[in-house]
Amino acid sequence: MGTGNQDVEHLRLLSVFHYILGAFVALGSCIWLIYIGIGAFALTSPSHFTNSDGQAMPAVLGWVFIVIGALILLAGWAFALMLILAGRFLSQRRHFLFCMVTAGFSCLFAPFGTVLGILTILVLNRPSVKAMFNVQA
Repeated sequence: MGTGNQDVEHLRLLSVFHYILGAFVALGSCIWLIYIGIGAFALTSPSHFTNSDGQAMPAVLGWVFIVIGALILLAGWAFALMLILAGRFLSQRRHFLFCMVTAGFSCLFAPFGTVLGILTILVLNRPSVKAMFNVQA
């Protein structure tokens, strides 16, 4: 069990680490811009993508690259936004359920997300922390 000051310090640290992980996830998601760029290049310069017979690649493959890259990029940015919002909510002691759900999702992103998610869940399950969020224990 944590004391009041210890709980406040743990929530502050968790908030900071959510911000940091959110920034890394947002930055790491940008790698999918390369995938989108390859698809755009395939659409604008199909002559560079030919098989051994000299036939150009179908345009649909360029669109597949663009759509898949864009979907994964947007999903990564959405998760980064979730992490950043959870960090903000932890520091404000608001939206307990949102913080718990975000902690659960972050467990999927090993190794740092897993550690952060588990620690967040452990801290948020303390009765003294639930009281700070005005959640019934």
